[in-house]
Amino acid sequence: MNPPGDLRSIFLAAVESVDPYLMITGNVSVEGGYLVIRHEGRTVREELSAYREIVVLGIGKASARMGRAMEEILGGRLARGTLITKYGHAERLSRIEVLEAGHPIPDQSSVDGARVLHRIASEADGRTLIINLVSGGGSALLTLPLDGVSLHDIQEMTRLLLESGADITEINCLRKHLSQVKGGHFARASFPARTISLILSDVVGDRLDTIASGISVADNTTYAQARDILDKYRIQDRIPQSIARIIQSGIEGRIPDTPKEGDPVFANVTNVLLGNNLAACRAARSAGEKLGYRPHILTSTLTGEAREIARFFASMARDLDRGVSDFTRPALLITGGETTVTIRGSGKGGRNQEMALAFLTDFMDNDRLQHDIAFLSAGTDGNDGPTDAAGAVVDIALMKRVKAEGLNPAEYLADNDAYHFFERTGALLKTGPTGTNVCDIQLLAVV
Repeated sequence: MNPPGDLRSIFLAAVESVDPYLMITGNVSVEGGYLVIRHEGRTVREELSAYREIVVLGIGKASARMGRAMEEILGGRLARGTLITKYGHAERLSRIEVLEAGHPIPDQSSVDGARVLHRIASEADGRTLIINLVSGGGSALLTLPLDGVSLHDIQEMTRLLLESGADITEINCLRKHLSQVKGGHFARASFPARTISLILSDVVGDRLDTIASGISVADNTTYAQARDILDKYRIQDRIPQSIARIIQSGIEGRIPDTPKEGDPVFANVTNVLLGNNLAACRAARSAGEKLGYRPHILTSTLTGEAREIARFFASMARDLDRGVSDFTRPALLITGGETTVTIRGSGKGGRNQEMALAFLTDFMDNDRLQHDIAFLSAGTDGNDGPTDAAGAVVDIALMKRVKAEGLNPAEYLADNDAYHFFERTGALLKTGPTGTNVCDIQLLAVV
């Protein structure tokens, strides 16, 4: 066995299992003039001849791969389409226009693309079938602020929330309440068209109102909750005044809240969840079994501060090394989810690299290890934070090399500079954009 190499192979197998193209083609088809969607015992059938026009719209890092699949399935039935994906994640499609925009901080292209999709949705009528392709990253990519709020205001708020360690549910709560298209507003714009949203989840717990800020889903959050999030992270006095005014107006009822359950704008909407992090974790388990490991999925809903989660993994590794764990070697422990990082330094990195570096740091003073240990943390989209790496892989050999070279990983960790540490040591995991996005994967092997 080669734990660090094995973990790379297992991770790639997990990513391949949630390929958006395969998720669409494996669950969606045209049969006898009907669009048929089958997934986990649920079947949706839509008579295509009932519509004057079929339009495909999409947002997210996986939307281009999803769009390619829908082009093949619909063929000449597809009238037109437009989707927005992250820079570097685009594909050349024949009937669907592919736009690129900024993520995780939206940019002007996010606004321009959102205006295009909003216009297409608003022009649809009762004889239009809109197929929304929704995946992770869509919330930043589809940005159309309320009147009085600028793009710069949204960028500043997003930056403050990310640096404070807010999770995606919290961030998207704020986004939904400052948007003309998020939090069910896109469904309002699309009404009375028939809308079917095919969704890949990058959100822990698969909350449909959180994935890409729930563009076609009734919103369960409120302006009051948005204010509470700002209070929680003590940034209420640092956000742009325009945002503070909107939130206060919403709390006081001077502007309407996001569309809620029972709103008639959702009468013609069907939302179908096609893939999530659990599917990737199960694929990792299967790949690990084939390599001779004894794999266990601990959770597919991992959350928390990245460096704290790293300490938990380090504790499990020590128990396995000492033979006091209920798991047996060769063990493969699998988790999926999305952690957070509270920015304290000025370095470069992402939550997965930070977790891997914290894991390594925790082991640096341990010279009594008896078994081979390796740990991987990586994003299924191929990007970890503002870097070109998916994550990093650490093992005992790396620890020994770091000691021999006199490097101090704790200093890099204190500066949130995991990328430069792993770049220097050759431990970055680089896959390039994968075309999918179902949260992160962590793998711990003890042989």
